[in-house]
Amino acid sequence: MPTLVIVGAQWGDEAKGKLVDVLGSQADMVVRYAGGNNAGHTVITGGKTYKFQLIPAGILHPGTVAIIGSGMVVCPKGLLDELERTVAQKSEIGKLQISSAAHVVFPYHRMLDALEEEARGENKIGTTSRGIGPAYQDKVARFGIRMGEFVQPEHFKHRLKEVLAYKNRLLQMFGSPTMEFDALYEEYSGYADTLRPYVVDTDGLVQAAVETGLRVLFEGAQGTFLDLDSGTYPYVTSSHPVAGGACLGTGIGPRAIQSVLGVCKAYTTRVGAGPFPTELEDSIGQFIRDKGQEYGTVTGRGRRCGWLDLVVLRQSARLNSLSGLVVTRLDVLSGIDRVKIATGYDYEGGQIDHIPANVWDFAKVKPHYEELEGWDQNLRSCRKLSDLPASTRQYLEFVEDQTNTPVAIVSIGPDRDETIMVRPDLVWG
Repeated sequence: MPTLVIVGAQWGDEAKGKLVDVLGSQADMVVRYAGGNNAGHTVITGGKTYKFQLIPAGILHPGTVAIIGSGMVVCPKGLLDELERTVAQKSEIGKLQISSAAHVVFPYHRMLDALEEEARGENKIGTTSRGIGPAYQDKVARFGIRMGEFVQPEHFKHRLKEVLAYKNRLLQMFGSPTMEFDALYEEYSGYADTLRPYVVDTDGLVQAAVETGLRVLFEGAQGTFLDLDSGTYPYVTSSHPVAGGACLGTGIGPRAIQSVLGVCKAYTTRVGAGPFPTELEDSIGQFIRDKGQEYGTVTGRGRRCGWLDLVVLRQSARLNSLSGLVVTRLDVLSGIDRVKIATGYDYEGGQIDHIPANVWDFAKVKPHYEELEGWDQNLRSCRKLSDLPASTRQYLEFVEDQTNTPVAIVSIGPDRDETIMVRPDLVWG
């Protein structure tokens, strides 16, 4: 039962897309289990840059089945644009399948997302305004439209009339223009016609693949501390990026998961509002942002940057039952004389080694740092662990010791080839 979950171990943007692409070459099936087009994965290979928001990054391998799972919310127009763009760059790709249980994102979701964010005033979440939160609200309220309904013309027409009447009342309450049914139905019926051949019962496909011993890779989006339940609420996403979300969003049971790799940067980043204890609002923070190209794949906005936070990483290891760590962006720290790592927090006159449950308490913590020797060398030509400078290896060993989690893979550049497999045995078991 060779199954592997790739999960973001921090606040997202950890370079999971690259790892899914690298390991996707070894997989029969790659399944994205949560989120929507508010998450972006970038893959660089063969001199080309591919940007994914909905399609699993493993689709670049022609022999792979790439599945959009039942836990996702799907913008049809965004998906078709992304598919067209990908095929234009690479004619031979994997086979795309979309869960009939995934929910559809409509323009009224995006409108309400922006209106609700504006209504928060000074307490904004930092949403991408892609309609993801409102789409998940509809799902929980049992009011959403699933892909299986969307691609059945008469059923879709009935459901859209029902839902749009309610959504227009909400838009009126916000003082916003309403949406006209006929134009919306005509446009989205066209998308449904194109997507119909891709929509199937993917839960059954995934379960069969697991039971027959195929290699199945489960692709997470965002990161552990954006999880709706386990993250820094309310500054979270609307789904479950943690490893457990692979069960919720694909139809497999917990015992079907064999290995879980947590992807973390050699530093920490965060997008949007919310506590960030190790944030650097100085020249080093800007150095990391510029050198690491820390600007959002979806929004283009600059990410908040800071030192690596091992309190966050330790808690992530427990939440996700990590088999191993994938440490990315080590090359970005080259050129910094002394690097810092947060090992604990000072809080109300004492020290704690965990994230407080309440976000207002988390906002009060001050990181306690250990300082390590940095490195100057360009790491991007390294292809095995022994090629790395001694201080870089010491950095990795410190992370392993502090998190009690072995480093399985190291990424020292954005390209597919700029990857060091440290512990291959931790990948597929």
